[in-house]
Amino acid sequence: MFNIFSWTGGGGRPWTALIMALLAYVAAIGAAQAHGVDTSDAGYIAEISGMHLFPYIYLGAKHMITGYDHILFLLGVIFFLYRMEHIGTYVSLFAIGHSTTMLLGVYFDWAISSYLIDAIIGLSVVYKALDNLGAFQRWLGFQPNTKAATLIFGLFHGLGLATKVLEYDMSPDGLLPNLIAFNVGVEIGQLLALATILILMGFWRRTRSFWKLAYSANVAMMCAGFVLVGYQLVGLMVVP
Repeated sequence: MFNIFSWTGGGGRPWTALIMALLAYVAAIGAAQAHGVDTSDAGYIAEISGMHLFPYIYLGAKHMITGYDHILFLLGVIFFLYRMEHIGTYVSLFAIGHSTTMLLGVYFDWAISSYLIDAIIGLSVVYKALDNLGAFQRWLGFQPNTKAATLIFGLFHGLGLATKVLEYDMSPDGLLPNLIAFNVGVEIGQLLALATILILMGFWRRTRSFWKLAYSANVAMMCAGFVLVGYQLVGLMVVP
């Protein structure tokens, strides 16, 4: 884990951080715009009723894979984890959190502003980037419980999923099995995203550039989180 105040960059170039921050900015804007419900998907769900497991599995996997805010947080969680048992523990905590609130939120129709929830999800990305940079040890004098934070933010990510699922206007006929199928799809999408991240990180960690650019990557992640927060807060204030 880094200390943001004492790390010197190991020879990294200043322009690298700028480029990565700009890329993160573009990614965050894309996330804010693309993370909603696709019109064709919403139309399809509105037209069907009863139990349709495979379509909902597909929709769950698609939603997770295209949910860049979830992917950014997942990247932050595993950024400095090397052992599979540690990765499994943290990813499981995240999955328990978002599965719980996603199922409960949709089943009980919790009407929560998607802008507010997505802003908190953006803060989760900022939090994890700062955690990776060692900022909390410097500012607070101690390390917050990362497992508890992963579970808690997982609950908010699940609420974010629930707000999107509610936009599908799902039929009450077959609601519970369809919700479970959607959640299975989310977990499949998360595993696919995690496998891709781990493969890429595995190659990157074998190069000298990893320790040179790890700081810049987390700064870029933090910038993406702040942009996502700002975008959602503007939406909260402007959209009626």
